[in-house]
Amino acid sequence: MAAPLKAEFHFDFGSPNAYLAELALPDIERRTGVKFDYVPVLLGGVYKATGNLSPGESLRGIRNKPEYNALETERFLRRHNITQYRMNPFFPVNTLMLMRGAVAAQFEGLFEPYFRAAYHHMWAEPKKMDDPQVFRDAFLSSGLDIDRIIARAQQDDVKKKLIDNTTNAVARGSFGSPTFYVGDEIFFGKDRLREVEEEIIAQLDARQRKTA
Repeated sequence: MAAPLKAEFHFDFGSPNAYLAELALPDIERRTGVKFDYVPVLLGGVYKATGNLSPGESLRGIRNKPEYNALETERFLRRHNITQYRMNPFFPVNTLMLMRGAVAAQFEGLFEPYFRAAYHHMWAEPKKMDDPQVFRDAFLSSGLDIDRIIARAQQDDVKKKLIDNTTNAVARGSFGSPTFYVGDEIFFGKDRLREVEEEIIAQLDARQRKTA
């Protein structure tokens, strides 16, 4: 039996566009039957390795483009009926602690509640999530055993996994977040979700023809 089609979502909690894109993924999964693998990467590490800049830096001083980006965000919110989004007033937030926590939560079988809580406290009810006390209090308020995750996040295997995820993403062509892979095909940005879905369908059809 052939292995299931591999679709990946590479994310960093510090990217508002990754947050918005992820909210649209369940509909793609429902329509295609393909589940995404969620891959934590450290966006600062990706930027450093590729020489890329965050949108806040790259758009600074450019006339009209930041306003257009804001317009596109509003259109995306309407298109996908997203109401739980507020720009984090503490942006940019150092996400090293958050992303190590994501890997630790995967190792501990707590990824789904951790992931939902992290995004909630970053972009739905935004907080300064690189402050250790704010970080801990936020996750406690969401009912997580965050002390267990914090302790696990200090282990070398967690740190290595995050580094490996980030290094491998860059080696495969990544330069930011959100990045999607469908098999070996790469797509960047929340505005490429239609193409991501089309590629999933195309690869599923190709597989079906091979086995027909």
